[in-house]
This record gives sequence, structure tokens and C-alpha cells, in this order.
Amino acid sequence: MTASLEQLRRCHFAVDLGAARTRVFVKGAGLIVDQPSVAAVNTRTGALIAVGEFAEKMTGRTPHYIRVVRPVSGGTVVDIEMAQRMLRQLLGDKVRRTLRRKPRLRAAACTPHDADPLAQRAAVETLVGLGARRVELVDTLIAAGVGCGLPVEQPEATMIMVCGAAATQVAVLSLGSIVTAERIPVGGDAIDHAIVQHLRHQHELMLPSQSVRPLQLALSGNGLTAHGPASTEIHGRDVATGLARSVQVDTAAVRDAIQTPLTAVLDGIGKVLRVCPPDLVADLADRGIMMVGGSALLPGLDQMLRHATGMPVHIAERPEVCAVLGLGAMLEGKVEPLVLDPLAT
Repeated sequence: MTASLEQLRRCHFAVDLGAARTRVFVKGAGLIVDQPSVAAVNTRTGALIAVGEFAEKMTGRTPHYIRVVRPVSGGTVVDIEMAQRMLRQLLGDKVRRTLRRKPRLRAAACTPHDADPLAQRAAVETLVGLGARRVELVDTLIAAGVGCGLPVEQPEATMIMVCGAAATQVAVLSLGSIVTAERIPVGGDAIDHAIVQHLRHQHELMLPSQSVRPLQLALSGNGLTAHGPASTEIHGRDVATGLARSVQVDTAAVRDAIQTPLTAVLDGIGKVLRVCPPDLVADLADRGIMMVGGSALLPGLDQMLRHATGMPVHIAERPEVCAVLGLGAMLEGKVEPLVLDPLAT
């Protein structure tokens, strides 16, 4: 991890700025913010109209002078000023006043494994704008491993797969560090996009990504590798006429359509295993893969991975909040560092 456990214990709050959702953990108070990373702005006045869930509901439904923006893309802050305004609104005046009273306010933030210096700097600047005097950065893979209860600090291999909205990160962890990792630019958004494109090409039906949830539920059945319901009804807009139309969609065809992005995830897992030391791979044969992140709940994804890799696959108890809860555990001193010589204590 970039920051040591001792440095993290001095932090007062932690932020997980994700492409899909923003989460804030305050030391002593727990998880206080869990909202979509979305803001709605009036382009005429520059005023912030809404943030979080209310702003997300505005997507595709606003007049021309209201713009719905996402200041975070792929786990990286792309609009620092808007991210700061969004966080201020999400935290609220009461929490911000409480944090400002802390002497030398410190913050911690998650960053993707392959984040470049500019992306790390953007995360730091965002929290400095909220009043933080110092910002500690922690790799998302390490934080998620701690949050889902993996023995990250022990000399044994654990494999974690963080399934985000914009990307999937796979890593083998040991002794509190990343042995090998791979970032695959395929996430929940790519799955949704594949479904939307399938409906457009095969059924001449247009629908926003937010409307693919009913089809994902229909896919669950016995998993992506088995046969669920034969078909499901989807409502959308006809490409040619622009009128509302309903179609019966064959779920088996949709399963085939989403296999392409999912194959890239399997390739990433194989690449990580190929460069991993043999002793650690032997540990993974028993422990398997731990899935975290919001997209880990995609129906049947765990069964597909189990079938393709032959390894046990587990989904964390609360996969969508593992990273921020892991940061919170570090802030509150619940993670003990590895003691190499027990007699030294």
C-alpha cells in the first residue's frame, strides 16, 4: 500500500471516489455517504442543482440548460472542481463543520492500481479542496482485500477481483502488498453497453443503460452459463419510428452477446496466474477468488468464473462497499501489521 498503517491511523476520514458511486467513511461515525457519483448543473448560472441519486434520476430527462455530469471516470477524478462541489453537497454542512474542527485534518483515498501520478494528484487536490491538510493514498485492491476480511498482511496468497463500473482489477496479494495485478478495461458499464447494442442491432430498439436491469435479472436463472427464463419483455424506443415499443428478448442470445466483454476478464485472470509464483498459485487452488465491487453482483458471473477457472469463487458479504470499509478499518486501527519475529514483542 502507498501509505503505512501508522499514517492511516492518523487520518480522520476516508473517501472512495468510484466511477459509479462515491462513499465516505468518517472515523468514529462509520459509512455516512453512499451515493452515485453524479451532479446536475445549471449551465446558465453555474449553480449545482442536485447530486447523488436525485441527479442520477435526471440523466436523459433534463432540458438543454441542465447538464448531468460525472466528475469521476474509471476511478480517476477528471473534474476536480466539480468533484469537490459534489463531495461538499454529499457531506452536508454539519459533517463538514465537524471535520473542519479537527486539528490538521487528514484524509485517505482509494486509487486504482495503475493510477498514474496525474490521477493520484487529482485525488489529492480534490480532498485538499475539502480542507484536508494531508492526504494518504491506498491502492483499491489492498483496501478491498481488507474490507472483505482477507488475511492481506499474512504470508499467504489471496486473489481478489474488484469488479467496478468502468474496469475490473485482478490481483494476488501477500504480506500486505500486491504480488501481481492486471487491470481489464471491462466493467459493469461494458456489460450494459453490450446489452444495449444487442437490442439496437437485433431488435431495432433503443434504451438507456439504466433500463437493462430487468434483462439482467432475467439472465440470473441458474447463471450466465445455464438456461434461465426463455425470454423477457423489454420496453424502449423504436429506432425507425421513434415510438415506444415492447419486444420479447431471447435471454440466451443476450448471454451470447455479453460473453465478449466477459472473455476479456477471463484473459486478465489467466495473465495474472501465469506470472504469479508457483507457491502462491498453490495457495489459490484452495482459497480461490474473492469478488468485490458493485458489478460482482451481476447474476451468474461467479458461476461463469468458477466454470472457466476451476477455482473456488466467492462473493464478499457487502461487495459494493468493501474498499471504503477496508479504509475505515485501517483508520480505526483494526488491521494489525505482520510481526516477523514474535520474540521481538
